[in-house]
Formats: sequence, C-alpha cells, structure tokens
Amino acid sequence: MQTKYEIVKTIVDSGMVLIIRTDQEDEAKKVAEAAVAGGVKALEITMSCANALGVIAYLADKYKGQDIVVGAGTILDAETANAAMLAGARLLVSPNLNPAMIEQANRYQAVTISGAMTPTEVLNTVQSGADFVKIFPAEFLGPQYIKTIKAPLPQAAIVPTGGVNPANVQEWFAAGSSALGVGSYISKAHKKDGDYGKVTAAAREFAAAIKQARS
Repeated sequence: MQTKYEIVKTIVDSGMVLIIRTDQEDEAKKVAEAAVAGGVKALEITMSCANALGVIAYLADKYKGQDIVVGAGTILDAETANAAMLAGARLLVSPNLNPAMIEQANRYQAVTISGAMTPTEVLNTVQSGADFVKIFPAEFLGPQYIKTIKAPLPQAAIVPTGGVNPANVQEWFAAGSSALGVGSYISKAHKKDGDYGKVTAAAREFAAAIKQARS
C-alpha cells in the first residue's frame, strides 16, 4: 500500500489529478486505463459514475503496487469516504469542506483534496487537516485569484479545478498551484468517435505541457 507521503508526492510530481465522471461503468474504466497509458498518475472516480465503488476496486486492483493513485470524488460525508477507502481509494476529493470526511481519511492516512473558494474557506480547509485545497470552480476565478489567495496563505497547497487546459497550465503553476484538477480535456477526448487513443494522446499532451510549464 502506498504511504500518504508517496501519494502526495505522486500528485505533486505529476502535477495533475484526472477527474472521471460518466454514467457508464465500462467507459470509466477505459478512460482511466487510456489516461494512465498517456502518463496520468492520479485518478478521481466521482461517486456519480455508474458503480463508482466497483470501478475504484477494479482500478485499485489493476494498478496495485504501481505508482498510480486511485481516488474517489464527490465525497460528501464520512460514510461514503469509508466505503470508498474500503473499495481501494487512497485519495478522497470533495467539492466543499466536510471535516468528517477529512477526519475519516486522516484516520486511515488517505490523502484529501477538499473544496473551497473564499479565503475563509481556504483557511478553514487547511485547519481541518486537508492535504490539498481544491479551488472550485476555478474557471470563474482564474490564475490571478490563486496568486492573490497564496499571498496571505502561502501554506495552502492549491489545486485549481475547472477550466484547466494545456494552453493555460503555465499560468496556473506560475500563480502558485501545487497541482491541477483536469477534466473533460482528457476524460472526454474520445467522445466524438469512441477512440480511446485520443484520451491517451490528450493525457500525453497535458503531461508535456505541465513539464514545460515547470521547467
């Protein structure tokens, strides 16, 4: 089992967490596998996915012993957090602050990315023990907002989610982001024609953009 330190390091080093949200179980698995083939290291399977816990269990088993973080998203309470961890999730993500979820994750040393928007919410999230603060919805705020938040709160490990793409990763990291929450650019790249190779290609493009932004 990966240690908490190893999971945090994988997320920060890779620079992104891929959010997978679909109503088809098989599609979720295929997107995850194609994305990993393209260099994605951290996966967030949202609880809105069909049989989300089954998908998490499948991926956790498939990538056991590898440097791949399998996580669960839209975790709104301690009960769902526990179920996700029992299925194999080592990363728990929420769109809002739920201290009970963070407490449950910390009890078993899973990593948390907890949602916030305002400076007060960011500080409350940090104080509650979250490992990362998910600035959401980031597309309405922009990189400058991250920079402004980081000025008085440099200790917050920020993960902006929403509106992130290869063309703007430089701006997000320059503003002080620790990693990025990535969605449809990769996870829906196959939608037009069912070619999951396009998911792999989009993942590679994103990974290359992150590497360049950090160089």
